[in-house]
Amino acid sequence: MPTPRPATASRLALLALAIAAFGIGTTEFVMMGLLPDVADDLGTSVPTAGYLVSAYALGVVVGAPLLTALGARVPRKRMLVALMGLFTLGNLASALAPGYGTLLAGRFLAGLPHGAFFGLGAVVAVRLVAAGRGARAVATMFLGLTIATIVGVPLGTLLGQHLGWRSTFLVVTAIGLVAMAALARLVPPLPREAGAGLRPELRGLANTQVVLGLLTTVFGFAAVFAVYTYLASIMTEVTGFTDSAMTLVLALFGVGMTLGALVAGPLTDRALRPTLYGSLAALALSLLLFQGAVHSKPLALLSVVLIGAMGFLTSTPLQMLVMRAAGAAPTLAASANQSAFNLANAGGAWLAGAAITAGWGWTSPAWVGAALAATGLAIAVAAGVAARRSGGSAGGGTRVVASGGSGAEGADGAPGTSGGSTKESVGLG
Repeated sequence: MPTPRPATASRLALLALAIAAFGIGTTEFVMMGLLPDVADDLGTSVPTAGYLVSAYALGVVVGAPLLTALGARVPRKRMLVALMGLFTLGNLASALAPGYGTLLAGRFLAGLPHGAFFGLGAVVAVRLVAAGRGARAVATMFLGLTIATIVGVPLGTLLGQHLGWRSTFLVVTAIGLVAMAALARLVPPLPREAGAGLRPELRGLANTQVVLGLLTTVFGFAAVFAVYTYLASIMTEVTGFTDSAMTLVLALFGVGMTLGALVAGPLTDRALRPTLYGSLAALALSLLLFQGAVHSKPLALLSVVLIGAMGFLTSTPLQMLVMRAAGAAPTLAASANQSAFNLANAGGAWLAGAAITAGWGWTSPAWVGAALAATGLAIAVAAGVAARRSGGSAGGGTRVVASGGSGAEGADGAPGTSGGSTKESVGLG
């Protein structure tokens, strides 16, 4: 049997993944606060500059399955460092872009490794810890992203407003270099799974439970961005906050996300499907409560924290669901789920925008979000019923999380483990 990895080494490896997630989260969301500065500097309109946000999201959707497929046989650690290198290059290209077109390309390039990194990072995080603690490990990595919304995005926006938007992307480039060094130094070589490759990953992705999990992500998480996209407008037009107060409002949303991530890990490890059902139901309810709370400043701020918490409480069980449903080949499914998250972002924003345009009022995104969360919950419950009727868990039983034949080459050229395997039950509680 493989020697258990020391707890301190595992925590340091998870810290490296969280640092990378912090950089990715910062560059993903900071552009929203820099749009006026970018538009002024490049001589374009704010709506046109808004396509820079879309370019990043498009990069995520395209890059997640593409880069995961291309790197199916690349050692895990080496692939993580390479993906972070591509991310760093994209941010450097953005910082040095001479015009709008090249900045658009830089944003697309920076987005390409996003989904593949989080997908692969989630698989690596699970393998770094003991059985039964995988969701906590994934949630720890995601903490880097949530902390970025509290620290990285506000500071990056402030820096860009005072020293120019290019300085923000230069700082993110530096964070990328630090993350690459941390990954190279702190993430251990991991034995490659027996039979790893593109074909097993594609078979795992085709699993009905994986498809239903991805649909749950698209509808369930779209509920969050239906409100988040228009949160500033809702809070100024309805609640009566000033524009200067939006930094506080968005930071509170990030606090809620962080609280949700902290709770999600232990709950998901204990009971995955009940945690998913409960979080989606709570998200729908919190969005309905937002309808009345938005007319009171104190209640509105509490609701913002609650929506952020319930929204991000869904993220870890959604990620673990598709990974476990994919069985022994979870990487492509995990990366595809990151594409699903970004489709949810775009879809939620579009549907909520359509409701506002139709004249339903500034609070209509909350109704749209509640309906989307309820739809995601219905899909999740249907998937759970189907899994129970089939007589198995999402992953079809037991998943091998670390194995290596005698003399097999491990990740990064390290020798494989000798003839043993470590198995983790994928029962969904």
